[in-house]
Amino acid sequence: MPTYDYVCKACGHALEIYQSITENAKRKCPACKKPKLERQLGSGAAILFKGSGFYQTDYRSDSYKSGEKADSKPKDAPASEPAKKDAPTKPAEPKSKSPKSKD
Repeated sequence: MPTYDYVCKACGHALEIYQSITENAKRKCPACKKPKLERQLGSGAAILFKGSGFYQTDYRSDSYKSGEKADSKPKDAPASEPAKKDAPTKPAEPKSKSPKSKD
């Protein structure tokens, strides 16, 4: 919900009111109680877009993205070696949380 600036034409009282976009403009001044309150035109707050999907480059095809990755790799770098499958890996043993006994 936006904040609107109001100024009373009768007494000059200025205030900000936090209200819904669909709500009607306020008319009664809280200072002098006259129906001379007027909503001011303002620049408003900027809209902030977060996340993907807001730029043209977010919608590129998969073939374009894979070609771009291939072009960015240095040509003199050796190919990465595949992981060895001969050596079995041993899973880590969980630490026991048993209370220590008093002697």
